[in-house]
Order: sequence, then structure tokens, then C-alpha cells
Amino acid sequence: SDDSTCRLFDMRCYAEVNKFGHDKILCGITSVDFSRSGRLLFAGYDDFNCYAWDTLGNGGIHAFQLPQPHDNRVSCLGVNPKGDALCTGSWDTLLKIWA
Repeated sequence: SDDSTCRLFDMRCYAEVNKFGHDKILCGITSVDFSRSGRLLFAGYDDFNCYAWDTLGNGGIHAFQLPQPHDNRVSCLGVNPKGDALCTGSWDTLLKIWA
């Protein structure tokens, strides 16, 4: 969302389960996807980065940041069906595959 957080909801009880964000991340989120196991939540941001959040964590610390950000905002991302690669797309006209 534009408040720079990813929020995880339990639709069975209509309640927020966790909120993923950090004070140093101040830009909007453009896209999200889960790892095959559901343990990691990947989020693409307007600041050219992609962060992975541990869904079992407290939401305040990202699990990791991809090592080389794009040269423009991340506009899409997705995990392949096998779960062993992540693809990020950006306004810099590049697709990057992280395997």
C-alpha cells in the first residue's frame, strides 16, 4: 500500500494478523507474492527495491533485501510454480530473475 506496509489478514475472523514494514521504508508497495511455502512474503517497492518478509516474524524486520535493486520502481513480481525463483519487473524495462 502507499503507507509502505504489507498487511496480512485472516479472512475467517476479518482481522489483521500481521503488518510488515520498517521506519526506514517510506515509499509505496507496487506488488506482492508469497513463496511456495507461504513463509516469505515478497514485496516490490517504489524505491527500486524488493524485500522479503518472514510471515512468522513480528513484521518489523525484513528477512532480506535483494542485492541489486532496479534502476526504477518495481512494477511487478512473481514466484515461479516450483518456488525456486523470483522474477521482478521494473519501469527500468528489465526483468530480473533471482534463483
